[in-house]
Amino acid sequence: MNNEELKSEINRLRHELDVSIVAHFYQKDEVFDMADFTGDSLELAKWAAKDDKPNLIFCGVGFMGQSVKILAPNKRVFMPKIACCAMAKMIDVDYFDQNIKILEKTGIAKEKIMPVTYINSSAEVKARVGEMGGYVCTSSNAKKIITKALQSGKKILFVPDRCLGQNIAIDMGLKSCVLGDGIDPNGVDIICYNGFCSVHQLFEIEDIEFYKQKYPDILIITHPECKPEVCAKSDFVGSTSQIIKFIKELPLEQKIAVGTEFNMVNRLREKNTFILSSTKPECPTMNETTLEDLYATLLSIQDKRFENEITISEDVRKYSYEALNRMFEI
Repeated sequence: MNNEELKSEINRLRHELDVSIVAHFYQKDEVFDMADFTGDSLELAKWAAKDDKPNLIFCGVGFMGQSVKILAPNKRVFMPKIACCAMAKMIDVDYFDQNIKILEKTGIAKEKIMPVTYINSSAEVKARVGEMGGYVCTSSNAKKIITKALQSGKKILFVPDRCLGQNIAIDMGLKSCVLGDGIDPNGVDIICYNGFCSVHQLFEIEDIEFYKQKYPDILIITHPECKPEVCAKSDFVGSTSQIIKFIKELPLEQKIAVGTEFNMVNRLREKNTFILSSTKPECPTMNETTLEDLYATLLSIQDKRFENEITISEDVRKYSYEALNRMFEI
């Protein structure tokens, strides 16, 4: 089948099977266009959890499908591809526990550590954070979450994205370090785990300088998963949703260079918009999902094979929900 035939079949099956489809901003255009709702990871999880249809297909990466299952355990959640976010893959429960032990060796007791995990992490890591009384955060609310977490008087262990942790610390006037970089963690406020986003690491100061020289009035817009030195040279730094809102409010004649995932930037607007990189910043795992995968998932629901269904143990769901819910309460 060609793409148009696939789309027709997908639409037929989704209505017959009473299935909702959601897609992250970084998905390919043909997949993105099939969604009932699109957004960033948190927006999708919140919308999907409230959706009244019993079956949901989530076009994104694994931790996102897990977030829906955590919030709505009675909903059946499927993914066309259970692709793994490279950043989320950088930390698991064993690595988390190892980092706690490293901090204990520096003289910081476990009970004096307040963990905060970026939503880009597995349900198991979220559960470990929840067990310790910690929080989940997103790039848009990280400052609020860390402000609340600091009220505990404990050291913040921020996982897994070192860049987001460092950028928030700079924004708040706090001291930070990356665990293992030789800085004594006792002397800082936020201790960052050494993880990162492979896409947002592509953007460099040289890219900013190139566009500023070519177009002196251009605005540089970046995501806080970018390196701190890149964010420091940017005119606006924000989450995916914040970037979209900021750009929509600009006049069309205003030139912009955007440092985030290619598919999203490509859909922002047609004129005066540049990618802040000489290399195409395309998320490889987000782009694994195809129309064929989406169609195959619907067929598996129709045939009651239920392939790629997301399941989470009750213990993991309980504690990961606690970490997520602490965020929602704030």
